[in-house]
Amino acid sequence: MPGGTDDGAEARRLAAAIAALAVVVYVGALANGFAWDDVPLVEDNGLVHRVSGLWRAFTTPYWPPPRGGHLYRPLVVATYTLDWLIAPWRAWWLHGVNIAWHAATSVAVALVARRWAGAVAGIVAGALFAVHPVHVEAVANVVGRAELVAALFAILAVWLALERDSLVWSSFAWTLGLLSKENAVVVPALIGAAWFLGFRRPAGRRIAAYVGVWCAIGITWIVLRYLVFRPYPITAGLAIVFLGQSPFGVRLTAIAALTDVARLLVFPWHLRADYSPMERTAVTSLADPRLLAGLACLVAWGALVWWLWRRGRRVEAFGIAWIGIALAPVANLAFPVGVLVAERTLYLPSVGLALAAGAAFGAWRATAATNLRRVADVAVALVIVAGGVRSALRVPVWESTTTVYQSVVRDSPRSYFGPSIAARYAESEGRFADALEAYQRAARILPTDNRLNVRAAELAYRLGRMSLVDSLIAHVDATCVNCVTFYQAAAMEARWRGRTAWSEWLLKHLAAEMAARRS
Repeated sequence: MPGGTDDGAEARRLAAAIAALAVVVYVGALANGFAWDDVPLVEDNGLVHRVSGLWRAFTTPYWPPPRGGHLYRPLVVATYTLDWLIAPWRAWWLHGVNIAWHAATSVAVALVARRWAGAVAGIVAGALFAVHPVHVEAVANVVGRAELVAALFAILAVWLALERDSLVWSSFAWTLGLLSKENAVVVPALIGAAWFLGFRRPAGRRIAAYVGVWCAIGITWIVLRYLVFRPYPITAGLAIVFLGQSPFGVRLTAIAALTDVARLLVFPWHLRADYSPMERTAVTSLADPRLLAGLACLVAWGALVWWLWRRGRRVEAFGIAWIGIALAPVANLAFPVGVLVAERTLYLPSVGLALAAGAAFGAWRATAATNLRRVADVAVALVIVAGGVRSALRVPVWESTTTVYQSVVRDSPRSYFGPSIAARYAESEGRFADALEAYQRAARILPTDNRLNVRAAELAYRLGRMSLVDSLIAHVDATCVNCVTFYQAAAMEARWRGRTAWSEWLLKHLAAEMAARRS
């Protein structure tokens, strides 16, 4: 990473300080166990418990096949396997590795900012990134590692292209990022934006070489994903809030969600583990105030990039542009994805915020009066301390699935997710009637999610209430999208949980429905 040749010692001191800050903020994560998606993806995932997981990860979907067989993040799965071989069943070790990845990414942000905008910018950018509260979900939850690894390799890929003009090593770093999480796909766009905004641009033939290599890597990655996903019925998810919406309606809702993104980046005091309906609902009108607020955020972002670029503030302009470019894969504007808003997905976009904030403060401070500099230094220090305290206090939320559930009930009381998790707890404790009632309550809040009706039907089946089973399944038949794939996935998931009789019932029902439709 950059640090110059004449002041390497200062760069090393900066790196050590930023790494220490990141570790201090997140040291509490060492007390966390496996929570939420950590359970199916790590704790209960046989793939990562065997040495063969180091190579089988590259031929297997990220989510285990019984859970749908979708997403492709083999490098991260391989790191889980390595961790498990070193310290099996030791959640603290995996959390410690996450902290190390976050510390390394924070250092990368600091050194890049220092290289491009000076020592003050490096300190501010690195510290802000290290303590930003929106990162807690990514760092304190084991499976958030995908965000950390992809972000670090994305930063490396961008820096190697812009500062070293190293096509080979930049492309290698980008490949590692793509194998960690799909949002690293934005690296070529980030590099292109930097060239446009005034960073050193290579000759035309060199740019053509970059584009050619990017295309080769991208095509290979797409083909590999296709080959890995092909045997499985589901290869992608859709955010629950988008069910039943038209493509235009999806975009309206996505634009409205930009207000959450802006708030979480700029003032991340109130955090949530869940942004599901009815905490966040679909936008159906062009006059909806949420849509207008989201449009204002989008316009403000574009205007700020343009204003900074016109004034020759290339680092600040690039940082703000980075936010939007890095957000694009999860913004639901080009295509819908599995979440409307998730704090973990803002890890890579927040790199741009840190770079822009650090560069802007450094540039202002260089010309400000001494008294103003002192006041501003104190203010920035207070912001960093407040961010660190907020992050440290949020870390225990990810201690276990129970603590995450409690936070959902507390922070997102209108969400359907609370009753659905309550149903899982009741089912695990053998309180099947309570679980059935909780699933039905969740389904009333969110009638478009037929997974809730299928789970309710399963519990009715176990309770011998066959008339209710027929009623619930009839509703699913009437409202499901891609019914064949839906039932196949539900049957696979039920079999994975050991509910063989219910799995077979679903498949028989599907066969009967298909026969009825043919006749």
